[in-house]
Amino acid sequence: MSELSVATGIPVATIKYYLREGLLAPGRPLGRNLADYDEGHVHRLALVRALADYGGLPIVTIRDLIGHVEGAKSSRYGLLALAQTAMTKWPAPRGGSHLAAAERLMDEMMARRGWTRSRAAHRAVRMAVGVLAVLGELGRQDMIAALDAYAAAADRIAAIDLGVLEGAVRPDASGPKDRERAVELVVVAASLGDALISALRRIAQVEQPQPLQDGQWALDPGRAV
Repeated sequence: MSELSVATGIPVATIKYYLREGLLAPGRPLGRNLADYDEGHVHRLALVRALADYGGLPIVTIRDLIGHVEGAKSSRYGLLALAQTAMTKWPAPRGGSHLAAAERLMDEMMARRGWTRSRAAHRAVRMAVGVLAVLGELGRQDMIAALDAYAAAADRIAAIDLGVLEGAVRPDASGPKDRERAVELVVVAASLGDALISALRRIAQVEQPQPLQDGQWALDPGRAV
C-alpha cells in the first residue's frame, strides 16, 4: 500500500479509508498484511480524488457513482440520468410569493426551447425554479431577464457533452470494460465538466472587454474602479 501511496500521492490513511468505504477494491493478497495493487487501483484513486477535489462531491455520492461504474446495466443516456440524479442534491424550492412566477418562467422558457423531456418534477428543473424564485426575492430582474440567454448557452454545452459521450463510447460496446468506461465517462463529464465550465466562465468574465477584476468592473483599461 505504501507503493500505491507513492504512485498516487494519496496518504496511506486515506487509501485505507477509501477501502473501508467501498470506493476502492482490495488488492490481491500476497500474505499477512500485504496486498498487490495494479494500475486499475491507481486509476480508481485518481477518479475518486478528482470527484472529491474538483467535483466537490461527498463520499456517499462518490460511492453511489462508483457503484454504477462497477455494475452498470443502463444505456448511455440512462447512465447520464443516473449520474444527474446522484449529483443533483440541491434543496427543493421553498414556498413564497415568487415561486409561482418562477415556475411560470421556467415553463415558458422550456416551451420556447422545445425542452419537453424534463418534467416539472425533474430535480434540475426544480433547482432552476428555486434559483429563479430566490432571484425574484432579491429583486434581480436583470438575471431573470437573461434566462433565455443562459438556456441557449446550456443547450450548446449539453450538445458538446453528448458529442463527447457519443464519440468516446462505441454503440456496440457491451463488455464489462466497455460498460465501465462508459459510466466513468458519464460520471466525469457530469461532475468535472461542471467544474471546468465554471472555471472557464470565470476566465471568460475576466477576458470580456470590460473585465471583472478583483471583484470590480474595470471600466477603463488603464485603471480599475
